[in-house]
Amino acid sequence: METRNLKRWTVVGAAAAAAAVWAGNLDSPAPPSEAGSAMYTLEDVYNKLDTGADATKRTGGFAEPGAGPSAGTGHTLDQVMGKTPAKDNTNGAAPADVADGKTFWGLKDGSWGPQTGTAAGGGGAGTAAVPKTGQTTSYRTGDDGDLEPGVASPSPRFTDNGNETVTDNQTGLMWAKNANLDGTKTWNAAIDYCNALSLGGHDDWRLPTVKELQSLIDFGNYNPALPSGRPFTGVQSYYYWSSTTHASLTDDAWPVYLGDGGVASASKAGATTVWPVRAGL
Repeated sequence: METRNLKRWTVVGAAAAAAAVWAGNLDSPAPPSEAGSAMYTLEDVYNKLDTGADATKRTGGFAEPGAGPSAGTGHTLDQVMGKTPAKDNTNGAAPADVADGKTFWGLKDGSWGPQTGTAAGGGGAGTAAVPKTGQTTSYRTGDDGDLEPGVASPSPRFTDNGNETVTDNQTGLMWAKNANLDGTKTWNAAIDYCNALSLGGHDDWRLPTVKELQSLIDFGNYNPALPSGRPFTGVQSYYYWSSTTHASLTDDAWPVYLGDGGVASASKAGATTVWPVRAGL
C-alpha cells in the first residue's frame, strides 16, 4: 500500500510541477494592497478586440467588489476567441503589399500581427503607388525591363468571384468576367448598356475610364496585353471604349487597344468593344 501511494504522489507531483512550468510564474506581480497587482480584465480584452477600445487598470490596491456583475455583462473565453482575426494566406496582405510606412494587421503566416508596409511610393496621405508595367525583358541598361520600377501586383492578381464577375486585387475594381458580353457598340450605347446591366447581383455597372482600362494592361504581354493567369473570358485584342472624352475633340473618346495596350482617339459614333466595371465595394 505504501509503495502504491508513493508512486501515485510521485506522478501527481510531477504533473503539478510541469503545469507550473508551462503556466509561468503564477504569483501576483505585487501584493493585492498595491497598485502594481493590477491587471486587465477579460472584459477589457474583449472590448479591445471588438471595438479597439482602450482600458485603464486600477490605480490603487485591490478592493473587494460590493456586488457581483449583473447578468449579461460579461463574455466567455469562446466569445473572446470569436473576436480574434483569422489567418488568411490567400487574401491577407504582406508588408510588400502595403504602402511604405503604413501600419496594418497582418493575417498571413510569416507576417502575423502588427506590421509596417514596405511597398514603394506610399509616402503619405493622398499619394498613390505606381504599379510595375509587367515588362521584364530588357532592351538596354536602364530601361523598364532592366529596372522594373514600381509596386509589384498582389498574388493572386485576380479573384474569380464565381458569379460571372472578377475582382482585381490591385485596384479593388470588379469587372465582368466575360470581356465581350454584348458585342460592339457606339460610345453612347456602350454607356447606356453598362448603366442598365445587372450582373453578379450588382446593378451599379458603368463604362470604365481610360485609366481604369489601362490598369489592366501588362506590357510584358500582347494579343492581349493582359496579365498572365487572368480568369477573364471573351477578351478581344481590339479597342475597348472608355468613358473618357477627348478634351479638345469632344466628339471623340479614348478607347484602349487590348492587343498591345495603346490608347487612341476615336469618334464616339464608331462601334467598338465594351467591358463593364464597378467599384467593387
